[in-house]
Amino acid sequence: MIISVVSQMKYKKLSENELDETVRAMNGWELKDGKLKKSFRFSNFVEAFGFMTRIALEAEKMNHHPDWSNVYNTVTIKLSTHDAGGITDYDVKLANIIDNINQ
Repeated sequence: MIISVVSQMKYKKLSENELDETVRAMNGWELKDGKLKKSFRFSNFVEAFGFMTRIALEAEKMNHHPDWSNVYNTVTIKLSTHDAGGITDYDVKLANIIDNINQ
């Protein structure tokens, strides 16, 4: 029997109070349609794509992948944990990694 890595992870779904407090402390992230959301702008497509590549490497290590889009110099990222049915501590962790990559 093969058990996926995702099913073995212990996510902590954030309560409404925890989520409100957490988002207030986050730099530029907002709650939108049940997900953490933030857009990043760069000077050109290559910089935006490079940013996405760095995130992809970290997300793969975590086995936690963002819902994202890229239009020219703008990358929009939405985070939630589908298995948990909402936003978890893992989403917050990935959001913090993303912010650190963008510094």
